[in-house]
Amino acid sequence: MSSASLGRFDYVIVGAGSAGCVLANRLSADPSVRVCLVEAGDTDWYPWIHVPIGYFYTINNPRTDWCYTAEADPNLGGRGIKYPRGRVLGGSSSINAMVYIRGQAADFDGWAAMGNPGWSWSEVLPYFRKSEDYHRGGGAAHGAGGELRVEGLRAHWEVLDAFCDAAVQCGIPRTEDFNTGDNEGVGYFEVTQKNGVRMSTARAFLKPVRNRPNLEVFTKTQVARVAFDGHRASGLVVRRGGAELRIEAAREVILAGGTIGSAQVLQLSGIGDTVALQRLGIAGVQHLPGVGANLQDHIAARTMLRVKDTITLNQQANSLWGKLKMGLDYGLRRRGPLTIPPALVNAFVRSDPSQPTPDLQFVCYPITYDKLGDPPHAFPGFTAGVCMLHPESRGSVKLKSADPLAAPAIHLNFLDTEADCRTVVKGLRMLREVCNAPAMQRYAPEEFLPGREIQGDAELLDGIRKMAGTIFHPVGTCKMGSDPMAVVDERLRVRGVQGLRVADASIMPKIISGNTNATAIMIGEKAADMIKEDAGR
Repeated sequence: MSSASLGRFDYVIVGAGSAGCVLANRLSADPSVRVCLVEAGDTDWYPWIHVPIGYFYTINNPRTDWCYTAEADPNLGGRGIKYPRGRVLGGSSSINAMVYIRGQAADFDGWAAMGNPGWSWSEVLPYFRKSEDYHRGGGAAHGAGGELRVEGLRAHWEVLDAFCDAAVQCGIPRTEDFNTGDNEGVGYFEVTQKNGVRMSTARAFLKPVRNRPNLEVFTKTQVARVAFDGHRASGLVVRRGGAELRIEAAREVILAGGTIGSAQVLQLSGIGDTVALQRLGIAGVQHLPGVGANLQDHIAARTMLRVKDTITLNQQANSLWGKLKMGLDYGLRRRGPLTIPPALVNAFVRSDPSQPTPDLQFVCYPITYDKLGDPPHAFPGFTAGVCMLHPESRGSVKLKSADPLAAPAIHLNFLDTEADCRTVVKGLRMLREVCNAPAMQRYAPEEFLPGREIQGDAELLDGIRKMAGTIFHPVGTCKMGSDPMAVVDERLRVRGVQGLRVADASIMPKIISGNTNATAIMIGEKAADMIKEDAGR
């Protein structure tokens, strides 16, 4: 270990993201312990972080994003998809869609049934509620007064109302709340915003406690590896300002680097498939072949439609007057298009009545463009997408190099099973039915992607392979459980070593049925309590 030290702390947290900021807040609430939070990125000073629509400027921007690219995927026509992950205080909560979705009660009951006591819906619900400041007030399902503000949308388009009506005409019930444990139905998303400003975990949990004397936050500090004294984690080796330094941990090191980052740090530290690590010159500390395996994500296929006799964001964003009006609306009232997430309307549906819970998610938004960063099309239009909630396919995150600055290989391995292929094709057909239901006819919707001429299952699947992407919900690479591929136990302790935990979306044994950020925050809350309990505090 290098001789220069940045200090000795009781708890050292790696990653100031969705779970890491929560952990820093809760653990440093005890003034008798010293907490260190380590972030590779910069502070969240960049103004576009805080304007909700700023994801157009923070994604694929190296000041806020790791700018990963997944490996070329033969199941997607050989494409390598850009794979944004937050590299800034707040992590991905500073660049994400701000959507607040918890998933289904059955998701968490399933985790518990897989050998993870303490993670059932009734046991995790209090942690969702603890963080939350819900705009409609607290109750059995929601919290009030927590750090994380959850609000309704602050912009509106009539074509989205029509999509909701069309979904109801297709047998999908209307719902006002997707977060009670049964999320079936159609309605509008709720978002992690406060008065039209993004509520990242840095803003919600870290900023209010940043001046605690027992909390140290290091930004622009890259973790090289976890240091060990035998099989006990004793701290970190980091790179900062061109120097290699150490940070000592008296009690625990907690990895909260996310599904990509935590798997990478474990492998750099000699924890993983030790045979593969030794080929890279990394000495093995603990053989855990599940590290980096079990990667799951939500693949999404989108359809785009041209419409008539209505205003969509296409016209507004392509007009100088429209841009000026949007800017004034936001500047004066914190309302309008600058407050929106990437999708506004949401529906959870079953691909078949035999499904015990919804296995598809529809999303809809009032804009069309070829790819993120491109200008909107010149005509009015909207995009509707279908996401497969329970994929069978599994990918991986594996080191390419022992260099901590080298990006790992991200293999998504989408659409690798026949069942996944059938489900996504059926989902696209069901989405088409909604888009062509009577409530939509006043706008004369005309599909131009993938194109209404594409009708056969094989043709549709081929079209999906060519244009499908992800909605960036990676989980599972350090999965929780007791089987041979499990990385952490039900208390998030890394198996076979001491003083090391993982607390982020990577511990999910199976992906939840919806957007993953709220669950990552819940994991941070629950982990903080477990850490304090295990320390006898």
